[in-house]
Amino acid sequence: MTPHKVATQKSAAPPQGLRSADVASRQSTEGFNELPRTASRTPLRIILEVVREPMLALLLVGGIIYLLLGSLEEALILLAFALFSIFITVIQETRTERVLDALRDLSSPRALVIRDGERKRIAGRDVVRGDTIILGEGDRVPADALLVEADDLQSDESLLTGESVPVHKVADASKSSHAAMRPGGDSLPIIYSGSLVVRGKGTAIVSAIGSGTEIGKIGHSLSKLESESPRLQGQIRKLVRIFGLGGAAISGLAVLLYGLLRGDWLEALLAGIALGMSMLPEEFPVVLAVFMAMGAWRISQANVLTRRATAIESLGAATVLCTDKTGTLTKNVMTIAELRLANGNTFKPGDALSPSFASAVRAGVLASAKDPFDPMDKAFYALQSQQGGQAQAGWQLKHTYGLRRDLLVVAQVWSYRSKQVVAAKGAPEAIAELCHLSTAEHRKLKQAVDEMAAHGMRILGLAEASFKNSKYPSSPRGFKFKFVGLAGLSDPLRESVPEAIRLCRTAGIRVVMITGDYPETARAIAQQAGLATDTIITGQDLDMLDDTALAIALKTATVFARIMPEQKLRIVETLKAQGEVVAMTGDGVNDAPSLKAAHVGIAMGGRGTDVAREASSIVLLKDDFGSIVTAVRLGRRIYDNLQKAMGFIFAVHVPIAGLALLPLLFGLPILFGPVHIAFLELVIDPVCSLVFEAEEEEDNVMSRPPRATDAPLFSIPLVVWSIFQGAVAFALVGGIYLVALNQGMPDTEVRALTFFSLVLSIIGLIFVNRSFSASAWVTLRRHNLALRWVLAAVATMLATTLLWPAVRTLFRFGPLHLGDLAIVLGAGVFVLVFLEAMKGLLLKSSARPSVHTASSVQS
Repeated sequence: MTPHKVATQKSAAPPQGLRSADVASRQSTEGFNELPRTASRTPLRIILEVVREPMLALLLVGGIIYLLLGSLEEALILLAFALFSIFITVIQETRTERVLDALRDLSSPRALVIRDGERKRIAGRDVVRGDTIILGEGDRVPADALLVEADDLQSDESLLTGESVPVHKVADASKSSHAAMRPGGDSLPIIYSGSLVVRGKGTAIVSAIGSGTEIGKIGHSLSKLESESPRLQGQIRKLVRIFGLGGAAISGLAVLLYGLLRGDWLEALLAGIALGMSMLPEEFPVVLAVFMAMGAWRISQANVLTRRATAIESLGAATVLCTDKTGTLTKNVMTIAELRLANGNTFKPGDALSPSFASAVRAGVLASAKDPFDPMDKAFYALQSQQGGQAQAGWQLKHTYGLRRDLLVVAQVWSYRSKQVVAAKGAPEAIAELCHLSTAEHRKLKQAVDEMAAHGMRILGLAEASFKNSKYPSSPRGFKFKFVGLAGLSDPLRESVPEAIRLCRTAGIRVVMITGDYPETARAIAQQAGLATDTIITGQDLDMLDDTALAIALKTATVFARIMPEQKLRIVETLKAQGEVVAMTGDGVNDAPSLKAAHVGIAMGGRGTDVAREASSIVLLKDDFGSIVTAVRLGRRIYDNLQKAMGFIFAVHVPIAGLALLPLLFGLPILFGPVHIAFLELVIDPVCSLVFEAEEEEDNVMSRPPRATDAPLFSIPLVVWSIFQGAVAFALVGGIYLVALNQGMPDTEVRALTFFSLVLSIIGLIFVNRSFSASAWVTLRRHNLALRWVLAAVATMLATTLLWPAVRTLFRFGPLHLGDLAIVLGAGVFVLVFLEAMKGLLLKSSARPSVHTASSVQS
């Protein structure tokens, strides 16, 4: 640890701290220094809640029904999907129960306290209000406290503010109330729970514990917030209920009519079961589960971890992206952006370091801690290393002057061989005072500081002095300093950010930067990123706006600076109230409430806290804004493909149900039994679950506005288009069935001809629905390995049912001749060509070709 010889303030007598009796009394009345525990849900309770969900219940019941019918393969598929969904949900819900536990871990570190006149190391939860705590470099603060002694104390409050630059702390021996002070400000006497001491030491009196601390207030608000409910699940649940009730009613009516008209109740029951299976909508929940699981896997390939798969549905609809500055738009690495000497010469990274600038770098290093915690100290060492310099080998640190309230300067005395050098860095006006600059020099310095500050830099003045005596003055004012120059430090913008923000703008997504940093720094970064900076709203401005005024301001403002946690939450809630779909990024404890409240909470995985990650639905494994844009792109692709799969399901069930119902209504030979429907489901399930999920993105995926927040997954135009496709397939295959019967073909051959024609028509429907905007001829050139495997499997199964006598008998198929096979192939080709032509006409007549086709044509 760097030696500190001069303390800012000292108490008159050694502190005695609380007495043990006082501690016990306060713990009994005020409780322990921890967040209140809420009743957590056990895994068994979560399982029971999940199983009551209609979708999962349908999967389980459907699997049991298929098992009773003897369709083992279909039963195992459904049951496997149900158990997998339950497993994933339990894991995710169990993780969410850890949010407050992670917050408790942060808020209850070990603490060094003075009690009964003795220093004791105790558990953080045992700290009480009024305790005297001793803080040193590297300590995690156990509770909010008022500093009564501070020796060059600096604290990293990034957990609470999001900004990693440490803030300077001062002592206030008066022990007066400072309730109105908030984290993030320089020269405050309050030290906050969860923050990290990065420099110096101090003594403080605990003023708040547990829920009363700043971090505790965040935890309290977090426990009251509910995560956004998944919209698609509600739509799927409603649709399944409608299909299930309708299918059951039609199936029961068919059994009754068949039994009354034909007298064969057993045959009627089998026909009713086949009809019910043809209308059973088990694909919907299966498809949603698979798409969410596969979507999470695909997004993980882009270094984005999906903690709640339902967030994927909101990604593509995001209209506002609220992003932090530090570490998301910037690299979160403090660097020397500019050196400016007294003569006005400047150095920037990439320039050759001349001897005159090397002396400025040396002054910055000598004024920094020997083993630095402070990122600004590290920046000077990094620049020295980049320029080929070395640490001060052979130099010995003799004396240190820490920051004081009346002199914001750090000065250090070093000896090297026979000479002593004093280096100082600090606020430019304080350095100017030490160097006794003239009025003209002071005016020139202020102009240089203003120019550098306009670029968002944090500016330090540098000075050096020689000293020959062995007795050091009580203050740096006792040295004869010479002004060396200014150092501008900044957290540079990530290279990928401007292009990513441009893509967001093209996609109709508004990017809003919300930071705890100063307005000047926020403006500079926003300008570099390509964000509008006409209006910058500070936390102080925000407090003066009522809800109506804030809603108006949010329509145009894109940069918010010096924002506190509850203000971030207010911004998110106001945007949601305006109908926006909000994605929010963050990494600190201060971000957790707004992450949880947003439709999509995105936490930084590299530097983020456990609390932020647990409160979020998506975690960036690589802290880069570009990853967010990639996730939005994939979210839109997943939603598009989900619509294609659902449209295909609507379309394909029309001919299946129609062909199951047609013989019942007109007294014709029964076409399909449960085994035929089960076979068709073996074709349909992997097609809608795997083939459409693997489809490439639409060409306009990032050049169209987000879908409307109230846009249903199953819009009337999409349903009409799907039913039209199914009606075309049914009319064609039903016509083949009726003509074959009319020509006197045996029932077994009619069944085989109709079944094969239906399967090939389904294949045609696959190609029609692979893209909303591109034709089948274009999509044929797109890579889709899942489609190839499914087509190969279908061809193999069809050949098996036709050529293997035992299987052919099971399916009650007769032989098909070359002419029959030509009809079968022609049916599939006709469905494809006719529907492609219709799709082309619809696309041509669309009034908004640039907007997503599902919205303009099919949805």
